[in-house]
Amino acid sequence: MVSYFDIFLDMMVAERGAGPLTVEAYRRDLCHCEAFLAKKTMSLDKADTEDLRIYVGQMQAANFSSRTAARRLSSLRQYFRFLVSEGLRTDDPTVKLDMPLKGRPLPKFLSQKEVRQLLDVAHVSSNAKGKRNKALLELLYATGLRVSELVSLPLAAVGRDKPIVIVIGKGGRERMVPIGEPARVAVREYMQVRSVFIPSGNSVSTWLFPSRSKSGHLSRDGFTKILKELALLAGLEPSKVSPHVLRHSFASHLLANGADLRSLQQMLGHADISTTQIYTHVLDERLRNLVESHHPLSKVNHVS
Repeated sequence: MVSYFDIFLDMMVAERGAGPLTVEAYRRDLCHCEAFLAKKTMSLDKADTEDLRIYVGQMQAANFSSRTAARRLSSLRQYFRFLVSEGLRTDDPTVKLDMPLKGRPLPKFLSQKEVRQLLDVAHVSSNAKGKRNKALLELLYATGLRVSELVSLPLAAVGRDKPIVIVIGKGGRERMVPIGEPARVAVREYMQVRSVFIPSGNSVSTWLFPSRSKSGHLSRDGFTKILKELALLAGLEPSKVSPHVLRHSFASHLLANGADLRSLQQMLGHADISTTQIYTHVLDERLRNLVESHHPLSKVNHVS
């Protein structure tokens, strides 16, 4: 039977800007389901809701993580929507398909006090490396960038007089993220010593954080090592601190202080707001505190 995988994946690249890793993940997910259905002499393209329900049940029986199962179901939904939109099927068998999840793990993040400890340590050293580390940390906490986005920022991404960072994220999508004065000051101070990090033999570098690495800019591993060292100096457990944990901290702290989910989605560069909704635990806590603090019936006064 003919499979429409390749047509679907070409569409993901051309219309959605999906990168090679995303395309390969979709291919693996669809092939996994196709292989399962083939044992029942069924093609994925012809599968109905019951066929897919059995597949989902098989994943649960095999103790796949809830995240893996949810991702595979999401891939199937995207695929069948594509088939319907292209007139290759008249129905979408995933519409009535539910995924009974055991619960999605909450993102790990630092408290505002712990982030302050990290920032305070980063502000101690005034040499070139210290100023670079301070700029890196202030920028990351101010913007919530992915570590790959942070270390590969071009020099032009941070305007001299503009309170924004221009980021090219996943799929080549451009977004503008506002930055506060502490991060802008840290970057300005770092720019005075940035030339120290440009490899000898190169007169210029187009990267904001140049280095001697093969890419020409600070590597992900290099920044992660810097972060672990700062965590140790700050009295924090290094295993608790990573670039991704700081990205989660940025998002959680914004929501806790009144930001809305849609704005956060844009700043984080999430294509789908469902990805941003992992932070709703913060909103739930904020709403609970709001009710307990302000609702007239949140505290019962017993009159004797």
